[in-house]
Amino acid sequence: MEFLQELGIEEFNLGASTGTEWNSTNDQGELKVHSPVDGKLIATVYLASEKDYDNVVEKAHQAYLDWRMVPAPKRGEIVRQIGLELRKYKEPLGALVTYEMGKSIQEGLGEVQEMIDICDFAVGQSRQLYGFTMHSERPQHRMYDQYHPLGVVTTISAFNFPVAVWSWNAMIAAVCGDSNLWKPSSKVPLTAIAVQKIIANVIKENNLPEGLFSLIIGRGSSVGEKMLNDKRIPLVSVTGSTAVGQHAAEVVSKRFGKTILELGGNNAIIMTPSADLKMAIPAIVFGSVGTAGQRCTTTRRLIIHEEIYDKVKETLVKAYGSIKIGTPLDENNHMGPLIDKAAVEMFVDAQKKIAEEGGKVIYGGEVLDGEGYESGCYVKPAIVEVENHYQIVQEETFAPILYLIKYKGEVSEAIKIHNDVVQGLSSAIFTLNMREAEEFLSHTGSDCGIANVNIGTSGAEIGGAFGGEKETGGGRESGSDAWKAYMRRQTNTINWSTELPLAQGIKFDI
Repeated sequence: MEFLQELGIEEFNLGASTGTEWNSTNDQGELKVHSPVDGKLIATVYLASEKDYDNVVEKAHQAYLDWRMVPAPKRGEIVRQIGLELRKYKEPLGALVTYEMGKSIQEGLGEVQEMIDICDFAVGQSRQLYGFTMHSERPQHRMYDQYHPLGVVTTISAFNFPVAVWSWNAMIAAVCGDSNLWKPSSKVPLTAIAVQKIIANVIKENNLPEGLFSLIIGRGSSVGEKMLNDKRIPLVSVTGSTAVGQHAAEVVSKRFGKTILELGGNNAIIMTPSADLKMAIPAIVFGSVGTAGQRCTTTRRLIIHEEIYDKVKETLVKAYGSIKIGTPLDENNHMGPLIDKAAVEMFVDAQKKIAEEGGKVIYGGEVLDGEGYESGCYVKPAIVEVENHYQIVQEETFAPILYLIKYKGEVSEAIKIHNDVVQGLSSAIFTLNMREAEEFLSHTGSDCGIANVNIGTSGAEIGGAFGGEKETGGGRESGSDAWKAYMRRQTNTINWSTELPLAQGIKFDI
C-alpha cells in the first residue's frame, strides 16, 4: 500500500531506535503484524533484545543530561517542528492507524490531528512552567517553589490509541526537559515505527542527541520487566488494563519510582426526563460504537429514567440499525473491526455471561462473516438490558456492548448507580435541568475524573487533564497542569539577612 511506502514501513522492520539510529537485532523472534481490516500480513518486526534495551536506556539518560539544560522555550521550538512534520504525514499516518488498528479513517486522521494539537499545546506550555512564591515567616527571607526536569520518561501505550497517547506523554515530557522511551503495544508496532521515522527528520535537522526520543519493541516478560525495574527511569506512564497497571504500580513503587496510570473505564451516561434526545442519541451511538467499543472512554452503561426508558430504547435500536459496518478505510462506514479474534471471543463470552445473569440482548451481538468480513474481526454492536449489579456489568468488556439500566426517582438515584462500579474514568449526563446538571458535577455527583453535561463520554479535548479515579489509576495526562507529573518539585528558601532565625520561633543559641 502506498501509505506504507510513504512512512518507510518495510517488509521486515527493526525493533529498537534511539532516534535516527536503529538496532540490528534479528534473532529474538518476530512480530508478524496482520491487519484486522482484511486479515492480511502488513509487515514483520524483529523484536529487540535486552542488550538493545540497555543501549536505548543509556542513550536516553545521556540525552536527558544534555536536554535538561536547553531553555524550555527552545525545547518548545523542537516540539513545534515535530508538529509540522506530523502535518506533512497526517494522511498516510492516519491511514496506517486505521489499517493496523481497525478504527475508522475519520478516527485515524483524528488521532493524528490530536498529536498535532498536543504539539501546539506543548509549545505554549514551554513558556508556562510556572512555580510559585510565598511569604516567609522569617524576616528578610524569600521562599518559592520551582520545577526541574525529571529524567527518562517511559510511555507504555495501548493498541486502541497507537500514536496519540505517546504524543501526550512525549511532547509534554520534552518541553519539561525529559527524554522519552516508547514501548508500544505489540498489536500495533508499525505506527510507532512510522512515528519514529517521521520525527527522525527533526532530530537530524537540529542535531539533537540520540536517545531524546527512543523506541523499543520487545517482549513484556523481558524488556517490559526490565523497564519497570529500571532505576534510571523515574517515571513510567502506562495505558492499559487494570491488571497491567496494578503490576506496573507495584513494581515501580518498590523502587520509589513514579507512575501515571490510565487504566480501565466503565463509563456511563445518565439520561433524565428532560434529556434532549436529538442531542443524546448521536452522542450515545458514537460513544458506544466508535473505535468498535475499544476506547477507554467508550460509553458502556446508559442509565435511563423510567419515564423515557422505552422511548430511548426504541430510538437507539433504530439508530443502531443504520450503523454501517465494514472496512474502516471507507469513510462511509461507521464502524470497523475489533483488534483481533481474541477480542471477538471476549465479545461473545460477555454475552454468554449476560444471559447467565438474566440480561437480555435486544439488538446485535452477532459475529459477521462473508464478503468484506474475511478477517473474522467484525461484529454487530450489541444493546443489552441489564441491572447494574451484574458481575459482567461491573467489569469492562473492551467491545461494543451497551448496557441499558433503568432508574426511578430523582437524579441522585441515578448517580448512585453510576458510581457503583470500581472504575472512574469518564461520565456524562443529558439533562436540561440546571439543578440536575449541577448535582452531577458536585461533590456528591460523578466520582469520575471526567464529567460532562450534554455531551458524550468519549472525545476528550487535549486542553483538559485526561485521567480517572479508583481503579482507573488516578493518573493525568495531556492538558491543564498535567505537565507537573513530568517534573520534580523543589521548594527554595533564601536568607538575605544577617541573622539566622529558625522557623516556628525555635531558639538554638550556641
